[in-house]
Amino acid sequence: MKLLLEVIATAAHECTVIERAGGDRIELCSALALGGLTPSTALVQRARAATHLPLLMMLRPREGGFAYNAAEFAQMALDLKFGRAAGVNGFVFGCLTPEGTVDVERTAHLLKLAGDTQMVFHRAFDVVPNPAVALETLISLGVTRVLTSGQRASAWQGAPLIRQLVRQAAGRIEILPGAGVRAEHVAELVRATGVTQVHASASTARLDSSTHLQPTLHFGGSSHAQGEQYRTVDPAQIAALRAALDSLAP
Repeated sequence: MKLLLEVIATAAHECTVIERAGGDRIELCSALALGGLTPSTALVQRARAATHLPLLMMLRPREGGFAYNAAEFAQMALDLKFGRAAGVNGFVFGCLTPEGTVDVERTAHLLKLAGDTQMVFHRAFDVVPNPAVALETLISLGVTRVLTSGQRASAWQGAPLIRQLVRQAAGRIEILPGAGVRAEHVAELVRATGVTQVHASASTARLDSSTHLQPTLHFGGSSHAQGEQYRTVDPAQIAALRAALDSLAP
């Protein structure tokens, strides 16, 4: 079985790069430095036109957690309806209560709106107080897969819990490890956890020199002597991940 490689895109042209470099599925979001937010309507439309790969759209109206007020949740629902009309293949979301448990009612509502499209509960899962209970809740609701780092800073560090989740899932829900996944250890991660797919940013920094005349002012990018840097996808990293995963094929 081919091991599936999902890669994050934050621009439409990156979707084409991901497809050509060996990615199998794309998570589309904006503001990755904030953990990923809902992409704009124009970005979704252009991304859909840029690739034949399955395209999963982030539903996250703001940074800073996952317990949303009524207006924020209504925005998520509208974004989902737009995404379905635009032809995306699924959605990446996570709704928690203020106590950090899965918000069953809101999750069920989004699943109903999504119909037969893929629904991925993202790394909001990594802050739930009892991951085994949360996993059973998501299974009972009908979520397609869970994106998780095993409640650690990276999927490699969280490999023991990820393996437990794979065993508990027993094919009832997909487990997708993500956070800090790199070519140099992805094969070991797969062996250690038993997963059949991985999620990676595969990012590099690109320089925008337009701000270099005012180095004390910052506009959201990483500070650099010659301007500010921003994230973009790196085809070399994708190709290396693809090669490492393919090396595990029987």
